[in-house]
Amino acid sequence: MLEESEILSLIAIGLIPGIGPRKARKIIELSGSASEFFRSAEKLNLAGVRTEELRQNHLKAYLRKAEDELKYNQRHGITSLHFKQKEFPFRLKSCEDGPLVIFTRGNLDLNASRIVSIVGTRTATDYGERVCEELVSELAELRCALVSGLAHGIDSFAHRAAQSRGIQNIGVVAHGLDALYPPGNRSLARSMEENGGIVTDFMIATRPDRENFPKRNRIIAGLCDATIVVEAAKKGGALITAELALSYNRDVFAVPGRIGDLTSQGCNMLIKNNRAALLNSASDLAWYMGWEKKSRKPVQVSLFETLSESETRVVSLIKNGKNHPDLILANSGFSSSAIAGILLDLEFKGIIRAMPGKTYIVIS
Repeated sequence: MLEESEILSLIAIGLIPGIGPRKARKIIELSGSASEFFRSAEKLNLAGVRTEELRQNHLKAYLRKAEDELKYNQRHGITSLHFKQKEFPFRLKSCEDGPLVIFTRGNLDLNASRIVSIVGTRTATDYGERVCEELVSELAELRCALVSGLAHGIDSFAHRAAQSRGIQNIGVVAHGLDALYPPGNRSLARSMEENGGIVTDFMIATRPDRENFPKRNRIIAGLCDATIVVEAAKKGGALITAELALSYNRDVFAVPGRIGDLTSQGCNMLIKNNRAALLNSASDLAWYMGWEKKSRKPVQVSLFETLSESETRVVSLIKNGKNHPDLILANSGFSSSAIAGILLDLEFKGIIRAMPGKTYIVIS
Protein backbone atom coordinates (compact mmCIF):
# COMPACT_ATOMS: atom_id res chain seq x y z
CA MET A 1 0.00 0.00 0.00
CA LEU A 2 2.86 2.36 0.81
CA GLU A 3 4.40 1.74 -2.63
CA GLU A 4 1.07 2.37 -4.38
CA SER A 5 0.49 5.55 -2.39
CA GLU A 6 3.92 6.86 -3.37
CA ILE A 7 3.58 6.15 -7.09
CA LEU A 8 0.09 7.71 -7.08
CA SER A 9 1.58 10.82 -5.51
CA LEU A 10 4.51 10.86 -7.94
CA ILE A 11 2.16 10.69 -10.93
CA ALA A 12 -0.13 13.33 -9.42
CA ILE A 13 2.64 15.80 -8.59
CA GLY A 14 3.53 15.91 -12.28
CA LEU A 15 -0.01 17.06 -13.07
CA ILE A 16 0.22 20.24 -10.97
CA PRO A 17 0.76 23.28 -13.22
CA GLY A 18 4.08 24.97 -12.50
CA ILE A 19 5.81 21.82 -11.18
CA GLY A 20 8.20 20.21 -13.62
CA PRO A 21 10.59 17.29 -13.02
CA ARG A 22 13.37 19.46 -11.53
CA LYS A 23 11.11 21.30 -9.12
CA ALA A 24 9.29 18.08 -8.22
CA ARG A 25 12.54 16.40 -7.18
CA LYS A 26 13.44 19.31 -4.92
CA ILE A 27 9.96 19.31 -3.38
CA ILE A 28 10.11 15.56 -2.73
CA GLU A 29 13.57 15.87 -1.20
CA LEU A 30 12.39 18.61 1.16
CA SER A 31 9.12 16.85 2.01
CA GLY A 32 10.67 13.41 2.50
CA SER A 33 8.34 11.75 0.00
CA ALA A 34 5.74 12.60 -2.63
CA SER A 35 3.01 11.25 -0.35
CA GLU A 36 4.11 13.57 2.46
CA PHE A 37 4.07 16.52 0.07
CA PHE A 38 0.37 15.95 -0.62
CA ARG A 39 -0.34 15.86 3.11
CA SER A 40 1.32 19.23 3.70
CA ALA A 41 1.00 21.00 0.32
CA GLU A 42 -1.67 23.51 1.47
CA LYS A 43 0.81 25.02 3.91
CA LEU A 44 3.49 25.56 1.26
CA ASN A 45 4.26 28.60 -0.85
CA LEU A 46 5.91 27.40 -4.06
CA ALA A 47 7.34 29.83 -6.58
CA GLY A 48 5.61 29.51 -9.95
CA VAL A 49 2.68 27.51 -8.54
CA ARG A 50 -0.68 29.20 -7.99
CA THR A 51 -1.96 28.93 -4.41
CA GLU A 52 -5.30 27.45 -5.49
CA GLU A 53 -3.52 24.51 -7.15
CA LEU A 54 -2.34 23.40 -3.70
CA ARG A 55 -5.80 23.37 -2.13
CA GLN A 56 -7.20 20.00 -1.16
CA ASN A 57 -9.95 19.93 -3.80
CA HIS A 58 -7.36 20.40 -6.57
CA LEU A 59 -4.90 17.93 -5.03
CA LYS A 60 -7.60 15.27 -4.66
CA ALA A 61 -8.53 15.71 -8.33
CA TYR A 62 -4.91 15.13 -9.37
CA LEU A 63 -4.71 12.04 -7.17
CA ARG A 64 -7.95 10.67 -8.67
CA LYS A 65 -6.54 11.13 -12.16
CA ALA A 66 -3.37 9.32 -11.11
CA GLU A 67 -5.49 6.51 -9.68
CA ASP A 68 -7.40 6.19 -12.98
CA GLU A 69 -4.03 5.94 -14.76
CA LEU A 70 -2.81 3.12 -12.53
CA LYS A 71 -6.08 1.20 -12.88
CA TYR A 72 -5.93 1.45 -16.67
CA ASN A 73 -2.30 0.33 -16.68
CA GLN A 74 -3.04 -2.69 -14.49
CA ARG A 75 -5.85 -3.79 -16.83
CA HIS A 76 -3.76 -3.41 -19.97
CA GLY A 77 -0.38 -4.85 -18.98
CA ILE A 78 1.38 -1.50 -18.63
CA THR A 79 4.09 -1.21 -15.97
CA SER A 80 4.47 2.01 -13.99
CA LEU A 81 8.00 2.63 -12.71
CA HIS A 82 9.03 5.48 -10.43
CA PHE A 83 12.53 6.85 -10.00
CA LYS A 84 13.02 5.36 -6.52
CA GLN A 85 12.62 1.77 -7.77
CA LYS A 86 15.69 -0.29 -8.64
CA GLU A 87 14.11 -1.29 -11.97
CA PHE A 88 13.94 2.36 -13.02
CA PRO A 89 16.69 3.08 -15.62
CA PHE A 90 19.71 4.37 -13.71
CA ARG A 91 20.93 6.39 -16.71
CA LEU A 92 17.63 8.29 -16.84
CA LYS A 93 17.62 8.77 -13.07
CA SER A 94 20.83 10.81 -13.32
CA CYS A 95 19.22 13.36 -15.72
CA GLU A 96 18.11 16.53 -13.89
CA ASP A 97 14.98 16.86 -16.04
CA GLY A 98 14.31 13.13 -16.13
CA PRO A 99 10.76 11.94 -15.39
CA LEU A 100 9.60 10.86 -11.96
CA VAL A 101 7.53 8.05 -13.48
CA ILE A 102 7.68 6.15 -16.76
CA PHE A 103 5.17 3.75 -18.28
CA THR A 104 6.35 0.68 -20.17
CA ARG A 105 4.92 -2.28 -22.05
CA GLY A 106 6.85 -5.38 -23.07
CA ASN A 107 9.85 -7.31 -21.79
CA LEU A 108 12.38 -4.62 -21.05
CA ASP A 109 15.75 -4.36 -19.34
CA LEU A 110 16.25 -0.61 -19.16
CA ASN A 111 19.43 -1.13 -17.13
CA ALA A 112 21.20 -3.28 -19.73
CA SER A 113 24.98 -2.88 -19.67
CA ARG A 114 25.10 -1.29 -23.16
CA ILE A 115 22.34 0.82 -24.69
CA VAL A 116 22.67 2.89 -27.86
CA SER A 117 20.10 5.09 -29.61
CA ILE A 118 19.89 5.66 -33.35
CA VAL A 119 17.94 8.71 -34.49
CA GLY A 120 17.47 10.64 -37.69
CA THR A 121 15.17 12.19 -40.22
CA ARG A 122 11.71 10.94 -41.14
CA THR A 123 12.57 11.52 -44.83
CA ALA A 124 15.40 9.00 -44.90
CA THR A 125 17.18 7.89 -48.04
CA ASP A 126 18.34 4.48 -49.26
CA TYR A 127 21.76 5.46 -47.90
CA GLY A 128 20.28 6.01 -44.44
CA GLU A 129 18.51 2.66 -44.53
CA ARG A 130 21.70 0.86 -45.56
CA VAL A 131 23.71 2.59 -42.81
CA CYS A 132 21.07 1.60 -40.21
CA GLU A 133 21.24 -2.02 -41.33
CA GLU A 134 25.03 -2.10 -41.08
CA LEU A 135 25.19 -0.29 -37.73
CA VAL A 136 22.54 -2.43 -36.06
CA SER A 137 24.19 -5.60 -37.34
CA GLU A 138 27.44 -4.52 -35.66
CA LEU A 139 25.62 -3.39 -32.51
CA ALA A 140 24.20 -6.90 -32.24
CA GLU A 141 27.76 -8.28 -32.15
CA LEU A 142 28.56 -5.79 -29.37
CA ARG A 143 25.50 -7.02 -27.41
CA CYS A 144 23.94 -3.55 -27.34
CA ALA A 145 20.27 -2.78 -26.82
CA LEU A 146 18.77 -0.30 -29.29
CA VAL A 147 16.59 2.74 -28.54
CA SER A 148 14.79 4.91 -31.07
CA GLY A 149 11.58 6.88 -31.41
CA LEU A 150 9.33 4.59 -33.52
CA ALA A 151 8.82 7.39 -36.06
CA HIS A 152 8.93 6.98 -39.83
CA GLY A 153 12.32 7.05 -41.55
CA ILE A 154 15.55 6.33 -39.67
CA ASP A 155 13.74 5.30 -36.47
CA SER A 156 11.73 2.64 -38.28
CA PHE A 157 14.75 1.38 -40.22
CA ALA A 158 16.71 1.01 -36.97
CA HIS A 159 13.86 -0.75 -35.13
CA ARG A 160 13.25 -3.20 -37.99
CA ALA A 161 16.95 -3.99 -38.26
CA ALA A 162 17.11 -4.60 -34.50
CA GLN A 163 14.03 -6.80 -34.66
CA SER A 164 15.52 -8.98 -37.41
CA ARG A 165 18.71 -9.46 -35.37
CA GLY A 166 17.06 -10.32 -32.07
CA ILE A 167 18.56 -7.54 -29.97
CA GLN A 168 16.57 -5.70 -27.30
CA ASN A 169 14.47 -3.15 -29.18
CA ILE A 170 13.13 -0.14 -27.24
CA GLY A 171 10.77 2.44 -28.71
CA VAL A 172 10.11 5.74 -26.94
CA VAL A 173 6.85 7.48 -27.88
CA ALA A 174 5.41 10.98 -27.43
CA HIS A 175 1.96 9.95 -26.20
CA GLY A 176 0.14 7.64 -23.81
CA LEU A 177 0.24 3.86 -24.20
CA ASP A 178 -3.47 3.60 -25.01
CA ALA A 179 -2.53 4.34 -28.63
CA LEU A 180 0.40 4.06 -31.03
CA TYR A 181 1.70 6.76 -33.36
CA PRO A 182 2.31 6.51 -36.24
CA PRO A 183 -0.44 3.91 -36.86
CA GLY A 184 1.66 2.28 -39.58
CA ASN A 185 4.13 1.06 -36.94
CA ARG A 186 1.59 -0.69 -34.72
CA SER A 187 2.52 -4.20 -35.86
CA LEU A 188 6.22 -3.36 -35.48
CA ALA A 189 5.61 -2.08 -31.94
CA ARG A 190 3.69 -5.23 -30.99
CA SER A 191 6.47 -7.47 -32.27
CA MET A 192 9.05 -5.46 -30.32
CA GLU A 193 7.38 -6.34 -27.02
CA GLU A 194 8.76 -9.90 -27.10
CA ASN A 195 12.33 -8.61 -26.64
CA GLY A 196 12.03 -4.96 -25.72
CA GLY A 197 8.94 -2.80 -25.89
CA ILE A 198 7.57 0.71 -25.57
CA VAL A 199 8.42 3.49 -23.10
CA THR A 200 6.79 6.84 -22.39
CA ASP A 201 6.35 9.32 -19.57
CA PHE A 202 3.01 10.52 -20.96
CA MET A 203 -0.27 9.40 -19.41
CA ILE A 204 -3.11 7.72 -21.30
CA ALA A 205 -5.23 9.93 -23.55
CA THR A 206 -2.19 12.14 -24.28
CA ARG A 207 -2.09 12.83 -28.01
CA PRO A 208 1.16 12.92 -30.01
CA ASP A 209 1.13 16.70 -30.24
CA ARG A 210 4.10 18.57 -31.67
CA GLU A 211 5.30 19.91 -28.32
CA ASN A 212 5.52 16.38 -26.89
CA PHE A 213 8.29 15.21 -29.19
CA PRO A 214 11.14 17.26 -27.67
CA LYS A 215 10.02 15.91 -24.27
CA ARG A 216 10.08 12.39 -25.75
CA ASN A 217 13.59 13.02 -27.09
CA ARG A 218 14.98 13.62 -23.60
CA ILE A 219 13.94 10.06 -22.72
CA ILE A 220 15.70 8.67 -25.80
CA ALA A 221 18.89 10.56 -24.92
CA GLY A 222 18.67 9.78 -21.22
CA LEU A 223 18.22 6.02 -21.59
CA CYS A 224 21.46 5.55 -23.53
CA ASP A 225 25.22 5.45 -23.20
CA ALA A 226 25.56 6.96 -26.67
CA THR A 227 23.40 8.49 -29.40
CA ILE A 228 24.05 8.01 -33.13
CA VAL A 229 22.60 10.45 -35.66
CA VAL A 230 22.40 8.77 -39.07
CA GLU A 231 20.67 11.33 -41.31
CA ALA A 232 19.35 14.73 -40.24
CA ALA A 233 18.53 18.11 -41.69
CA LYS A 234 19.83 21.35 -40.17
CA LYS A 235 16.89 21.45 -37.78
CA GLY A 236 14.75 18.71 -36.30
CA GLY A 237 14.19 16.18 -33.57
CA ALA A 238 17.41 14.25 -34.19
CA LEU A 239 19.54 17.33 -33.48
CA ILE A 240 17.45 18.09 -30.38
CA THR A 241 18.15 14.54 -29.16
CA ALA A 242 21.88 14.99 -29.83
CA GLU A 243 21.99 18.24 -27.85
CA LEU A 244 20.07 16.66 -24.98
CA ALA A 245 22.51 13.74 -24.92
CA LEU A 246 25.42 16.18 -24.74
CA SER A 247 23.72 18.03 -21.88
CA TYR A 248 23.54 14.70 -20.00
CA ASN A 249 27.27 14.17 -20.59
CA ARG A 250 26.60 11.27 -22.98
CA ASP A 251 28.56 10.52 -26.12
CA VAL A 252 27.18 11.58 -29.51
CA PHE A 253 28.18 10.25 -32.92
CA ALA A 254 27.14 11.29 -36.43
CA VAL A 255 27.38 9.50 -39.75
CA PRO A 256 28.81 11.84 -42.41
CA GLY A 257 27.03 12.37 -45.71
CA ARG A 258 27.59 14.05 -49.05
CA ILE A 259 28.02 17.84 -49.10
CA GLY A 260 24.78 19.41 -50.30
CA ASP A 261 22.48 16.54 -49.36
CA LEU A 262 19.69 18.01 -47.22
CA THR A 263 19.46 14.86 -45.11
CA SER A 264 23.18 15.03 -44.30
CA GLN A 265 23.46 18.70 -43.38
CA GLY A 266 22.65 18.12 -39.72
CA CYS A 267 25.16 15.28 -39.32
CA ASN A 268 27.92 17.16 -41.12
CA MET A 269 27.22 20.25 -38.99
CA LEU A 270 27.46 18.23 -35.75
CA ILE A 271 30.84 16.86 -36.83
CA LYS A 272 32.11 20.24 -38.09
CA ASN A 273 31.20 21.95 -34.82
CA ASN A 274 32.71 19.16 -32.69
CA ARG A 275 29.28 18.32 -31.26
CA ALA A 276 29.59 14.71 -32.41
CA ALA A 277 32.35 12.25 -33.22
CA LEU A 278 32.50 11.07 -36.84
CA LEU A 279 31.20 7.52 -37.17
CA ASN A 280 32.00 5.26 -40.11
CA SER A 281 30.99 2.00 -38.45
CA ALA A 282 30.09 0.55 -35.08
CA SER A 283 33.75 -0.44 -34.64
CA ASP A 284 34.47 3.31 -34.24
CA LEU A 285 31.82 3.39 -31.51
CA ALA A 286 33.27 0.27 -29.87
CA TRP A 287 36.75 1.76 -29.77
CA TYR A 288 35.56 5.11 -28.41
CA MET A 289 33.34 3.53 -25.75
CA GLY A 290 35.88 0.88 -24.73
CA TRP A 291 33.63 -1.94 -25.94
CA GLU A 292 36.15 -3.62 -28.22
CA LYS A 293 36.40 -7.38 -28.03
CA LYS A 294 39.75 -8.30 -26.52
CA SER A 295 41.25 -11.61 -25.59
CA ARG A 296 42.54 -11.14 -22.09
CA LYS A 297 44.52 -13.49 -19.92
CA PRO A 298 42.86 -14.33 -16.61
CA VAL A 299 43.82 -11.89 -13.88
CA GLN A 300 46.14 -13.66 -11.46
CA VAL A 301 44.75 -14.17 -7.97
CA SER A 302 47.93 -12.81 -6.40
CA LEU A 303 47.21 -9.46 -8.00
CA PHE A 304 44.17 -9.05 -5.74
CA GLU A 305 45.68 -10.27 -2.47
CA THR A 306 46.28 -6.70 -1.27
CA LEU A 307 42.84 -5.38 -2.27
CA SER A 308 40.24 -4.48 0.34
CA GLU A 309 36.84 -6.14 0.33
CA SER A 310 35.22 -3.08 -1.25
CA GLU A 311 37.91 -2.87 -3.95
CA THR A 312 37.48 -6.55 -4.76
CA ARG A 313 33.73 -6.00 -5.05
CA VAL A 314 34.18 -3.13 -7.53
CA VAL A 315 36.71 -5.09 -9.63
CA SER A 316 34.29 -8.02 -9.79
CA LEU A 317 31.49 -5.73 -11.00
CA ILE A 318 33.70 -4.23 -13.71
CA LYS A 319 34.75 -7.68 -14.91
CA ASN A 320 31.08 -8.65 -15.17
CA GLY A 321 30.11 -5.74 -17.39
CA LYS A 322 29.05 -3.26 -14.67
CA ASN A 323 31.85 -0.98 -15.86
CA HIS A 324 30.27 2.49 -15.65
CA PRO A 325 30.24 4.43 -12.34
CA ASP A 326 26.43 4.59 -12.43
CA LEU A 327 26.22 0.81 -12.92
CA ILE A 328 28.67 0.25 -10.07
CA LEU A 329 26.59 2.60 -7.89
CA ALA A 330 23.39 0.69 -8.74
CA ASN A 331 24.90 -2.74 -7.98
CA SER A 332 27.46 -2.25 -5.20
CA GLY A 333 25.53 -0.73 -2.31
CA PHE A 334 28.30 1.88 -1.88
CA SER A 335 27.80 5.65 -1.95
CA SER A 336 28.84 7.65 -5.02
CA SER A 337 31.68 9.31 -3.09
CA ALA A 338 32.95 5.92 -1.89
CA ILE A 339 32.90 4.56 -5.46
CA ALA A 340 34.83 7.58 -6.75
CA GLY A 341 37.53 6.95 -4.14
CA ILE A 342 37.71 3.21 -4.80
CA LEU A 343 38.00 3.71 -8.58
CA LEU A 344 40.79 6.26 -8.09
CA ASP A 345 42.70 3.91 -5.75
CA LEU A 346 42.33 1.01 -8.19
CA GLU A 347 43.69 3.18 -11.03
CA PHE A 348 46.70 4.16 -8.90
CA LYS A 349 47.34 0.48 -8.16
CA GLY A 350 47.22 -0.35 -11.87
CA ILE A 351 44.27 -2.71 -11.46
CA ILE A 352 41.83 -0.86 -13.71
CA ARG A 353 42.05 1.69 -16.52
CA ALA A 354 39.59 4.44 -17.46
CA MET A 355 38.34 4.19 -21.05
CA PRO A 356 36.51 6.55 -23.41
CA GLY A 357 32.80 6.56 -22.70
CA LYS A 358 33.36 6.91 -18.93
CA THR A 359 33.83 3.17 -18.49
CA TYR A 360 36.56 1.06 -16.86
CA ILE A 361 38.36 -2.16 -17.74
CA VAL A 362 40.35 -4.54 -15.55
CA ILE A 363 43.95 -4.68 -16.74
CA SER A 364 45.11 -8.27 -17.24
